[in-house]
Parts: sequence; C-alpha cells; structure tokens
Amino acid sequence: MTSPDYSKGVACVRGQYVPIAEASIPITDWGFLRSDATYDVVTVWDGAFFRMDAHLERFLLSCKRWRLDPGLNAEQIAQTLTQCVRLSGLRASYVEMICTRGQPPWGSRDPRLAVNQFYAFAVPYVWLANEAQRANGLHLCISDVQRIPSASVDPRAKNYHWNDLTMGLLGALDAGADSVVLVDAQGNVVEGPGFNVFCVRQGAVVTPAQGMLEGISRRTVIEMAQSLRLEVQVRALPADELRSADEVFLSTSGGGVLPVTVVDGAAIGDGKPGAITRRLVETYWAWHRDPALNRAIDYT
Repeated sequence: MTSPDYSKGVACVRGQYVPIAEASIPITDWGFLRSDATYDVVTVWDGAFFRMDAHLERFLLSCKRWRLDPGLNAEQIAQTLTQCVRLSGLRASYVEMICTRGQPPWGSRDPRLAVNQFYAFAVPYVWLANEAQRANGLHLCISDVQRIPSASVDPRAKNYHWNDLTMGLLGALDAGADSVVLVDAQGNVVEGPGFNVFCVRQGAVVTPAQGMLEGISRRTVIEMAQSLRLEVQVRALPADELRSADEVFLSTSGGGVLPVTVVDGAAIGDGKPGAITRRLVETYWAWHRDPALNRAIDYT
C-alpha cells in the first residue's frame, strides 16, 4: 500500500489527516455558502511555531465573538497543528486553523442549530511579497473602496468578509500596483488584504488605531519598536499622511515586515526601504530565535 504524500502539505478534516490536495469541506457548510467562519494563521520558521500562544488566544476569542465552537481547547488545537506540520516535514510553514458554522438542519435558518466544524492545514511558508519586492519595496495603492464598517463586521475577529478587500485589490492590480490598502468613511487608511500598515514620520512609527484586524505581526512590530526605543503612535492615519511619509511598511504573517517604496505611483522617501524599516526587518527575524516566542516541533 502506497503511503500518502504529505510533502506539499497536510490538512486535518474531521479528525483525519490527509494530503492537502485531498482536503475538502461540504458544499452545504455555511462557512462556504455564507463566509460564516473564523480562522487564524500561525507560521513555522526553522522548525518552530512563532508566537503560537498569541494566535491560539486570538482564534478562540474570534470563535467566541462569532459564537462558534471548535470543539477543542487551545492545547488540543496546538497538538493538531503540530501534527499537520510534523506529517508534512515542513521546516517553514503557513499553518491555518478554521472553525466554520457547519450546517443547520435542512430548511432551518437558525445558526444556533448548526454543528460547527474545525479544520486545520499546514502548507509551505507563504510570502506576501517575492524576493525582489522584499529587497526593493512594494508598490501600494490607496483604494477609494471603503472597508466594511466596524459597526457591521468587527474586524478585530478574523473573518472571510473580504469582498471589499478583493475589489480594492483588483483595482490596484489593474493600475499596476502590487497591493492595496483600504480606507474608512473618514478617509483614514485602515488595512489591506492580509496585512496591517505602518509609516514612519520624523522618526515616529505610526499605525492605525481602529477599523482593522489587530494583527499578531502588528503587535510584534509595536513591541519591537518599543524595545528599540522608537516612538510609537497608534492613531488615525489619513491617506495623505501615508502618501507623504518618510517610510512605509506592512506587517503580516506572510513575511513579517515588508517595505513599501511607492504609494499611488509616487516614491516614498528616496524610493528605497528606509533605515527604520530595515532595522525592524532584522529585528523581526532575530526575534524568531527567541525561545520565549517559539514552540519547537518534534519531528520524530
């Protein structure tokens, strides 16, 4: 009997571990039909999870916010994620945990009657920017598409309500940019598809205060900046202020700190990744060697 090929990734579906290409969910799951689900992503680097406890905490808080029950506690989820990575053998991995609404009885519109489902998978590490973009900086577009208001969908709980982000991204790509950041009703930038945004003005690191997911990578950047004795301002960030910043960068699990050197077609600073951005990039990867922030994986 041929052993399963887990080398391209592994998923846990209803308690069974399968090659990623064989993973699926029922078409009638409200996670698919209604984007009624939550998720979180933790990364593995050099064979260790980075800030797993923070990601598990946020995942369970998101489940609570959306009234979902994964049926597992934090340690059981951690064990499932670890097994996905262990089976794959991946030393650098993008690891996702998901809880969907599931399906209520046929004909019912009552989400309380649905049986929630937990899924997980591990695939090779995902970079939001390629090597050239990481070295030279991304071209970011500020979209006039407004992010879904926080009063409608709480962005602090991870969700798949991404149509606004997707339409903004399509517009940015059509215009020749690499990615996009959306604004709120007041014209302040909030977030992009899968990342938080920062800028540097007169030596201070600035990031939006509300209207976006408060990313674990965002938290890491704030903590790193404070450890480097940089001034940190968490406040409203008008679009024009981002365009005129000395430096711009993104934070994401898909690459950590990513420099932005062009916003809306105009160069930021001298058109190269700035000194503070470069310092934060170095610090981000140095922190991956801190045992207090890592959870090593036993591959045996």
